[in-house]
Amino acid sequence: MAADFEKIKNDFINADVDEKIRIYTTTEGLTTEQFRELLKYYPIKYLSKLEKALG
Repeated sequence: MAADFEKIKNDFINADVDEKIRIYTTTEGLTTEQFRELLKYYPIKYLSKLEKALG
Protein backbone atom coordinates (compact mmCIF):
# COMPACT_ATOMS: atom_id res chain seq x y z
CA MET A 1 0.00 0.00 0.00
CA ALA A 2 2.89 2.38 0.69
CA ALA A 3 3.99 2.37 -2.95
CA ASP A 4 0.39 2.87 -4.05
CA PHE A 5 0.02 5.82 -1.69
CA GLU A 6 3.19 7.42 -3.07
CA LYS A 7 1.71 7.20 -6.57
CA ILE A 8 -1.62 8.61 -5.36
CA LYS A 9 0.20 11.42 -3.56
CA ASN A 10 2.31 12.23 -6.62
CA ASP A 11 -0.77 12.25 -8.87
CA PHE A 12 -2.55 14.47 -6.32
CA ILE A 13 0.33 16.95 -6.14
CA ASN A 14 0.44 17.29 -9.92
CA ALA A 15 -3.33 17.49 -10.47
CA ASP A 16 -5.48 20.58 -10.96
CA VAL A 17 -8.04 21.44 -8.28
CA ASP A 18 -10.91 19.47 -9.83
CA GLU A 19 -8.71 16.39 -10.22
CA LYS A 20 -7.46 16.77 -6.63
CA ILE A 21 -11.09 16.74 -5.49
CA ARG A 22 -11.82 13.65 -7.60
CA ILE A 23 -8.80 11.81 -6.19
CA TYR A 24 -9.60 12.85 -2.62
CA THR A 25 -13.27 11.88 -2.78
CA THR A 26 -12.98 8.62 -4.73
CA THR A 27 -9.82 6.99 -3.37
CA GLU A 28 -10.66 4.21 -0.94
CA GLY A 29 -8.57 2.44 1.67
CA LEU A 30 -6.44 5.35 2.83
CA THR A 31 -5.80 5.97 6.49
CA THR A 32 -6.71 9.21 8.23
CA GLU A 33 -3.01 10.12 8.22
CA GLN A 34 -2.80 9.56 4.46
CA PHE A 35 -5.83 11.78 3.85
CA ARG A 36 -4.21 14.45 6.04
CA GLU A 37 -1.00 14.11 4.02
CA LEU A 38 -2.93 14.79 0.81
CA LEU A 39 -4.53 17.88 2.35
CA LYS A 40 -1.06 19.38 2.80
CA TYR A 41 -0.94 19.66 -1.00
CA TYR A 42 -4.44 21.05 -1.46
CA PRO A 43 -4.76 24.81 -2.12
CA ILE A 44 -6.44 26.23 0.97
CA LYS A 45 -8.31 28.90 -1.01
CA TYR A 46 -10.38 26.12 -2.62
CA LEU A 47 -11.17 24.33 0.64
CA SER A 48 -14.89 25.20 0.44
CA LYS A 49 -15.05 23.48 -2.95
CA LEU A 50 -13.63 20.30 -1.42
CA GLU A 51 -15.97 20.53 1.56
CA LYS A 52 -18.95 20.83 -0.80
CA ALA A 53 -17.77 17.77 -2.77
CA LEU A 54 -17.48 15.79 0.45
CA GLY A 55 -21.07 16.71 1.26
